[in-house]
Amino acid sequence: METVPNYRIQRLAERIKEELSDILQRELKDPRLGFVSITDVELTRDLQVAKVYVSVLGSEEEKETSLETLQRAKGFLRTEIGRRIQMRHVPDLLFKFDTSIEHGARVHELLLELERKGELTRDGEGTDEAAKEERADDE
Repeated sequence: METVPNYRIQRLAERIKEELSDILQRELKDPRLGFVSITDVELTRDLQVAKVYVSVLGSEEEKETSLETLQRAKGFLRTEIGRRIQMRHVPDLLFKFDTSIEHGARVHELLLELERKGELTRDGEGTDEAAKEERADDE
């Protein structure tokens, strides 16, 4: 089995991400597809499978519907990718939720809440007495 250099895999993954984003934005007209963003594409070393990470705005039900819609459109998406990138074999597309944006938003929310309660300062330092003593020791 032939393996492909890492830099080529990364370039191809980025190209697939760009093309999928364009196809979703311009060509896939399905009302069940919510606001979907392609956040990342990971290719296996043999280029047989592409894990496509998506972020979807909306309720859990809307997210599931969007993921199902992408799964049903997989044949069309693969055909378009093959046509645009001119690949001999287009990898199978596996769609997965990317929860990193939601996770980051939740962490941001928690930090703001701590700041509002006065337990955290703008620079990210705690305001308890031990933290103040630790800062004094550092000086």
